[in-house]
Amino acid sequence: MSSLHSHLSLNYSLIPCTKHDHKRFCTILPSFKTQFVLLPCLSSTMETSIPRSAQEEHIFQSRHEAVPVPDLTLPDFVLQDAELYADKVAFVDTVTGKSYTYAEVVRDTRRFAKALRSLGLRKGHVVVVALPNVAEYGIVALGIMAAGGVFSGANPTAHESELKKQVEAADAKLIVTNDLNYGKVKDLGLPIIILGEVCISTAVNWNELLDAADRAGDILAYEEVHQSDLCALPFSSGTTGMSKGVMLTHRNLVANLCSTLFSVGPEMVGQVATLGLIPFFHIYGIAGICCATLRNKGKVVVMGRFELRTFLNALITQEINFAPIVPPIILALVKNPIVEEFDLSKLKLKAIMTAAAPLAPELLTAFENKFPGVQVQEAYGLTEHSCITLTHGDPSKGHGTAKKNSVGFLLPNLEIKFIDPETGRSLPKNTPGEICVRSQCVMQGYYNNEEETSRTIDTDGWLHTGDIGYIDDDGDVFIVDRIKELIKYKGFQVAPAELEAILLTHLSVEDAAVVPLPDEEAGEIPAACVVMSRGAKESEEDIMTFVASNVAHYKKVRVVQFVDTIPKSPSGKIMRRLLKEKMGTGSKASQ
Repeated sequence: MSSLHSHLSLNYSLIPCTKHDHKRFCTILPSFKTQFVLLPCLSSTMETSIPRSAQEEHIFQSRHEAVPVPDLTLPDFVLQDAELYADKVAFVDTVTGKSYTYAEVVRDTRRFAKALRSLGLRKGHVVVVALPNVAEYGIVALGIMAAGGVFSGANPTAHESELKKQVEAADAKLIVTNDLNYGKVKDLGLPIIILGEVCISTAVNWNELLDAADRAGDILAYEEVHQSDLCALPFSSGTTGMSKGVMLTHRNLVANLCSTLFSVGPEMVGQVATLGLIPFFHIYGIAGICCATLRNKGKVVVMGRFELRTFLNALITQEINFAPIVPPIILALVKNPIVEEFDLSKLKLKAIMTAAAPLAPELLTAFENKFPGVQVQEAYGLTEHSCITLTHGDPSKGHGTAKKNSVGFLLPNLEIKFIDPETGRSLPKNTPGEICVRSQCVMQGYYNNEEETSRTIDTDGWLHTGDIGYIDDDGDVFIVDRIKELIKYKGFQVAPAELEAILLTHLSVEDAAVVPLPDEEAGEIPAACVVMSRGAKESEEDIMTFVASNVAHYKKVRVVQFVDTIPKSPSGKIMRRLLKEKMGTGSKASQ
């Protein structure tokens, strides 16, 4: 989601038709085509309300002109004109120094795509990638897509049971990982490709596979890949809790990149170094960092894990200009004394971007005081759509900057409305309601989950985000609350329903509810209220240890409080707000 892309301005915008059929999810990895009609752009200066039928609907469009979306696959789109930057570094690892030029990225993307077809991968087959951020990650993802496959990034720190769930839910045909994570996936019954120099007899080595592809010739069956084909299946908790596969086509992601990068002119192409620290298995990491930077022929400085000294050294030595980071890192930059060890005058950093969690106003002010030359950008988006708003455009193009504490202005080619969650009625400006978005970027649905799809995308094509916000008179969007119950721990999504399900498998637990508690460093932490069975001898620490043994580190329950009952509404819904208010005493915490 870096602000780096040249674009052509047209006086037309692609507006989705209101007749959508979202009930085509009964076959494996289906292709779903959204209809569009070409209409004159309604406004290029302000958001406007558009009357709908007899009742006026308050629908807002971007104040910026529509941008064209070329008919290309995602790999072709982001690597377009790469030959003009053949010797320029595309990816470099901050720790190992390993790098790939644009010529090497193009070469190895093609080699890997060819190798995957030689292994029997066919169009629509899902490949789960369980890797940390490494220099090859973008090549792996683009190679899968170029072969007609579907890239599904998985958190490499996840518990093996969680990886098994994703592999099974995605109907994956192949796994790509490294030697450190091989043990988590070796018993899943699928072919495994191992990145790195280590050779494992029961897996295929990455380097040997690419070499074999070179020798194979071009006799392999080739299936033409279309923009309407699925290319990615990231997993998201959505608005209701349990993780689901989000079906994204090449056009979904190309359209979002065109909208996100609308403000960047040709003078910026090839000029920007972007930090690649946000996990690449996340849609923001693979699309907003890797693909956006490749499209603009910049350099991705890859960092596998955050360590403050390594981070600051990379900012200076790699001359990073743009750093997408999460609020806990901003907090470290403001408060940690290690920062004083470095000569900050050597920084080439122009902007940071935070999108994984809201940035507290006091933290924003503290950062701006300490780094006065660095612009703080915010964005708003979700896996089911990718980026929706940005706070900063190019002032020289009249794009300007959104107000502080807003998440920005609506991107080109998008429609947005705010509805009353009870009545579904659309609301005017300055009136909080559930944010709904409609565009070419909206996912095709949740894989093999028609029920959740129909809850999230209505019959007119509106994606219901589960977030409460409003748009002001200037077209800036503000987020004020979340309908969804997800906990944002250091930018990662933690689903209470998932943790509650694990807690209830403990023999001594009769009932449980998980809620977020505010935390200065993490933003929010998962906290559990637990009803223990009569005679149970386990302590709060024992319960936290039990959960920790079944989930990734970021999903661990950090606070446990034993209670007599879980308060619930007459309909059986957990009264989470009441629990949050009562969690202040009698709890045991683990950081």
